[in-house]
Amino acid sequence: MINVALVGFGLSGRYLQAPFFEANPHFRLKTVVCNSQDPRVIFPNVQVARSIDEVLADNEIELVSICTPSLTHHELAIKSLQANKHILVEKPFTSTVAEAEEIIALATEKNKVVCVFQNRRFDGDFRTVRKVVESGILGELISYEAHYDRYKPVLNPKPWKEAVSPANGILYDLGAHIIDQTITLFGAPEGVWGETFIQRQGSAIDDAFDIRLDYGKLKVTLKSSLLVREEGPRYVIHGTKGSFVKYGLDVQEDNLKAGLMPGMEGFGVESKANSGILNAEINGVSFRGTVDTEPGNWGILFQNLYEVIAEGKEQLIKPEQIVAQMRVIEAVKQS
Repeated sequence: MINVALVGFGLSGRYLQAPFFEANPHFRLKTVVCNSQDPRVIFPNVQVARSIDEVLADNEIELVSICTPSLTHHELAIKSLQANKHILVEKPFTSTVAEAEEIIALATEKNKVVCVFQNRRFDGDFRTVRKVVESGILGELISYEAHYDRYKPVLNPKPWKEAVSPANGILYDLGAHIIDQTITLFGAPEGVWGETFIQRQGSAIDDAFDIRLDYGKLKVTLKSSLLVREEGPRYVIHGTKGSFVKYGLDVQEDNLKAGLMPGMEGFGVESKANSGILNAEINGVSFRGTVDTEPGNWGILFQNLYEVIAEGKEQLIKPEQIVAQMRVIEAVKQS
């Protein structure tokens, strides 16, 4: 069993990570570092620390999960690795490629695992998209479009979320997810073009983007905005033999906020109303119908993390993929 310390108890720590550490029998969530809340109200068996230094001095802790504001990720990751801990880091991993490469190099030197919390690889909608793409039913892909839109015209009440800093803004926040998904499917792009925008009144940071990635014949479009009130499709994919369109956002975050825990009946299961639409030719017969959405399962990330640390198995979220993601982000920022 791997003893875990969670550094930070906001949205990611409390709702997106702690329940999965608790649900997986290979982990023991031993300590939570936080200052403003008592996590024992929800997770009565954990210990509470007031600083990461307490965690790093605990020889029982093997894995440190960093769920703190983005600007702190690099410093805390380096500090944790120097203390000989494996690390799980909330996205965005860092603000620059150089910082990412420094952390990865130190992890290699220390023979420790570094993993980035790219949980959206295991969303139900993306798992379905991946299944359709890898089946080959669409033929040779020519167009892949992904959106991650929200309607949040009011500025975030957390001041650090709206502060101008190297790792803030929607490109690092939501962009990190759909860029990572694209790299998971197609690898690093041959070319990158993109723009970021400020759309909300009073915002000091970018809150929308439009990115184009070149994969030769395949062209990828990634978009996001916080001023999209009417939901459009999340994924639109066209190939030489068919098209696939998918609406709806993965339900795991909403499940967790509502108190539904991993492993409970219905967890991660999307409404049939959001089933994807497939229009293709199958064995010479035209077909237009729905494709059931795969269950969302962020637990895959945690199980793989255990297997990498304890059994030396292949890592699903590879450091080189994260570096490729950071290169795309830097290229967009420099466009």
